[in-house]
Parts: sequence; C-alpha cells; structure tokens
Amino acid sequence: MIDWLLQGDPAIRWQTLRDLCGAASREIARARAEVASRGWGQRLLALQDPQTGQWGGGIYTPKWTSTTYTMLLLRDMGLPARNPQALQACRLLLDEGVYADGGINYWGSWSKASEACVTGMVLSICARFECRDERLDTLARFLLDHQMPDGGWNCRLFRGATHASFHTTISVLEGLRDYEKLGRSLSAPACAAQARGREFLLLHRLFRSHRTGQVVKPAMTRFTFPPRWHYDVLRGLDYFRECGAPGDPRLDDGIALVEKRRRPDGAWLLPGRYPGRDHFLMEQPGEPSRWNTLRALRVLQWWNGVRAPGAGRRSA
Repeated sequence: MIDWLLQGDPAIRWQTLRDLCGAASREIARARAEVASRGWGQRLLALQDPQTGQWGGGIYTPKWTSTTYTMLLLRDMGLPARNPQALQACRLLLDEGVYADGGINYWGSWSKASEACVTGMVLSICARFECRDERLDTLARFLLDHQMPDGGWNCRLFRGATHASFHTTISVLEGLRDYEKLGRSLSAPACAAQARGREFLLLHRLFRSHRTGQVVKPAMTRFTFPPRWHYDVLRGLDYFRECGAPGDPRLDDGIALVEKRRRPDGAWLLPGRYPGRDHFLMEQPGEPSRWNTLRALRVLQWWNGVRAPGAGRRSA
C-alpha cells in the first residue's frame, strides 16, 4: 500500500514520506517542492490569473473553482509556504474580506456580519502559507470572541444559533491550529480555544448526538475529498492527529468507522464528490483513493501510538 501511495501525485508522495515512512527531512523537502512544479499543484498554479491573483474569476464563488477553495486545496496538497503565487492570493483574500467586525465577510452588502466558517478557512490558508500580515491577529481575535458556550462555533451565530456546527467548528479549529503554529501574539489563547473546541467534538463522539447517541448526519460518516467546507469523521480525526491530541476513548467510534471503511486490498474508496465545478478531478468517485488511504493510514498510525490505556489493539 505504501508503494502505491508513493507512485501517486507529488502531493500524496511527500506526505507519505513524512507521515508513513519516516523519511529524512531533506528527502521530504525535495519531494514537497515538486508540488509546485508537477502534477495537481502545478496544474492549479497555472490556472491562477496573473493579474488579479484569482482563480475561477471570484473570491469565494463559484464553488469549487474560486480563489478560496483553490487555496484550501493547495493548502491540503502541501504547497510549500511562502510560495509567491500563494502569498499573492493570501493578500487578496485579506484585502477583499476583512470586515469591520474583524472577521471575513465577502458579502457585506447583504450579510452585515462575518462568518466564522469562512474566517477559519482564510486564517488557515494565510497562516499555512506564512503570510506575515497583522490582520491574521484580527481574524484570530474574531474567532476567539465568537466561540460558543458549548466550545464550538457556528457561522449562523449572528442569526441566533445556540448550538455549534460541526462544519464551522472544524474550519475554525484548523484555522486556529495553523495560526498557533506561527507563534503569533494570540497563539496561547488559540491553543486553549482549540482544547475547548475538541471537547465539543469529543462530547459528540465525532459524529453522534450528545442527547440520543444517533448519527447526526450520515454524510459525516463518508470520507469525501476534498471536503471543502464540510465536516466528516476522517477530517476530524486528521485534525486531532495533526495537533497531537491525546488518545481519548471518545474517539473509539470514529476510529472503528475508519477501520470499517477499509477494503480487503488495504485501500479506502472515494465515495463521491460534493456538487459543484472542479478545476479537474484528481480521483474518480467509487474508486480506490490515495487521498483517503493516506489520511486513514496516518490517523490509524497516530492512534496506535496514543490510544487510551486499556483500548483494544488497533492495526494500520
């Protein structure tokens, strides 16, 4: 299975070397650099408008070819930080989006309030590409100020929402995680806010109602990549892995679901895609997915190292 992953796109290959092979840092860096010059990453960079810095002719729409969603994909591919084209797009996302309330609002003419979900996306993008702009602190402060009593976030808070959203929460957690790694002025409170946000997901065992124990939405149990703004169990677990969270037994249900989705040949399928326009398809729905296999294997490897005492033996 590792050989199959290493035969994939540079975006897959370098993360396999880092997360599953324990390769030397120099080898990983060489492989990661190829994201900009070969394969999917090179194709996306070639589609950027050199004058405006946009993709798809828009900032947030059309989905999924706009600048925001293209940059999210380049983030997930691991395009190296400080890439000039990425930094141009980061500045554009900030220039067009930072609103009077401190968050990101691309719809000021009608919404009159920033959305935590999109603010989390943009913070993650800009932090991951190491955009050194003081407005990242402004976005982080907005997210910290809009954390809900249950520990999560909801982009409909300004419309009266009283319970956090899985979708908004994961985007915010990823944004605060990447911001924290930059070592900015609000890194400590960003770390604390993430701990409370993870507790929201843990209370729901990643995908269950905290009242009834039933699955909140079946879509959360399917691992679609790219996830766009949607939450699912594998995306949640990959966040727990990346931030080095402990092996809480309330993750057991999610881990069991990942294991259940594994095919006899050791791969995971791509179950489908979210409706909308793509620049191009990286993988075919219904076929074995290198993206999902990479993410599932590294989550299971992480779990084997941190699982709670007394948990059953896991194998990756």
